Amino acid sequence: MKCTVKTLLQRKEDHGKVSMLTAYDYTTARLVDSTGVDMILVGDSLGMTMQGYENTIPVSLDEMIVYGRSVARACRDTFVVMDMPFMSYQVSPEQALRSAGRLMKETMADAVKLEGGRNVSPQIRAITQAGIPVCAHIGMTPQSVHAMGGFKVQGKGEDNARRVLRDALAVQEAGAFAVVLECVPPKLAALITKELDIVTIGIGAGPDCDGQVLVYQDMLGMTDGHTPKFVRQFADVGEQMKRAFSEYDEAVKGGIFPTEEHAFVKSDCSPEFYEKLERETGEGRQ
Repeated sequence: MKCTVKTLLQRKEDHGKVSMLTAYDYTTARLVDSTGVDMILVGDSLGMTMQGYENTIPVSLDEMIVYGRSVARACRDTFVVMDMPFMSYQVSPEQALRSAGRLMKETMADAVKLEGGRNVSPQIRAITQAGIPVCAHIGMTPQSVHAMGGFKVQGKGEDNARRVLRDALAVQEAGAFAVVLECVPPKLAALITKELDIVTIGIGAGPDCDGQVLVYQDMLGMTDGHTPKFVRQFADVGEQMKRAFSEYDEAVKGGIFPTEEHAFVKSDCSPEFYEKLERETGEGRQ
């Protein structure tokens, strides 16, 4: 059964939990959709996971649409959320609405997500008033990585904790149906979850949020280098893939793949025909 905004809000009311993973392509999204995971985020994190950038800032709206339409086509039941990339909504509510409209029309996703609290409340209000569901994103907002001095925990200290709480209340008032809380202290995330009527989705925000989201490459062990503290690795798919790639390389170079069993059909031509064809080819080269 298709997951909807109503489904998610009812889950919170029933004190249930919401699961969310990223996906950026048809094949992965189809696998996620078959499992019962509630939501897929087509995150601008694709700039790092799929394109190799150091952060999400270079990702364009057009690129999000290309990735997003592939994911949405794969999903029958999973609720698909599209990230709005850097500078696709910050200029004005009008710009935000145009960008959100393109994402929805050209990908057939179910909702959009944008980063920020009180500062983007006018944008959230404009988008939701047009009938487009919005998931907000506060705390550590990756598009502001330079202003924040890196990927750092937000909401530490009394003033900052109050600021994050005010942001949460503001995005709810503006019409968001959910909010991602990234890298905020668990006690603060628990308080925000208690105070809000909308769904809270944590990433590095402790266990008391209404739901959780992870980048799928992180939780499958597919990334090299630093793994964030909040990531639990549920499988070591990266090592399995490397072993398979290596075995394939050895099989091809060793002449043991492919064999006849991997051919579609045997030729229906006689050996004499091929001998004749070879002679004709040789004569044609003379």
